[in-house]
Amino acid sequence: MSEATIRELEPGDGPAILRFAAAVPAHDLLFLARDIRNERVVSAWLAAAAGDTMPSLVATDGEQVVATAALLADPLGWSPHVAEVRLLVAPEWRGRGLGRQLLDRCIVLAGERGAAKLVAYMTPDQRGAIILFEEAGFRAEALLRDHVRDADGALHDLVLLSLDRGRAVRMAEAYR
Repeated sequence: MSEATIRELEPGDGPAILRFAAAVPAHDLLFLARDIRNERVVSAWLAAAAGDTMPSLVATDGEQVVATAALLADPLGWSPHVAEVRLLVAPEWRGRGLGRQLLDRCIVLAGERGAAKLVAYMTPDQRGAIILFEEAGFRAEALLRDHVRDADGALHDLVLLSLDRGRAVRMAEAYR
């Protein structure tokens, strides 16, 4: 495998995102609020990214998307200081540092946008993802039982991890 290139999501990335999502195991998509295998969902995502309301990154290998990351915050809601990180890496690209690169960029981007707290959701069996986020300073905050339903109707728990960005920055500076 070659090295992936990380860049901002572009308006023309829709078809590549749909191919990427179709190739990822459906269980790996359960933490997302919406199913990115749906063309309307991807169109809404592209519009939000272009409108700067959901900054998003993709990692590509040639024309193929191999990972995505998005930062979602609601500046008009009750928690404008909180940003949700959505990160998805193709199974064959996991364990190579790509997820960490994307997560690190999201943490920096969140700081640039004024987010004091970051959150991420995943299913409890996604051990690699949990370890990745914990290594970046995220900590388990909640277990949401039977929170998502898969296409077959089975219910799954979600884990909520969070990061106090200010604390993480202070820790990183202490180790420099």
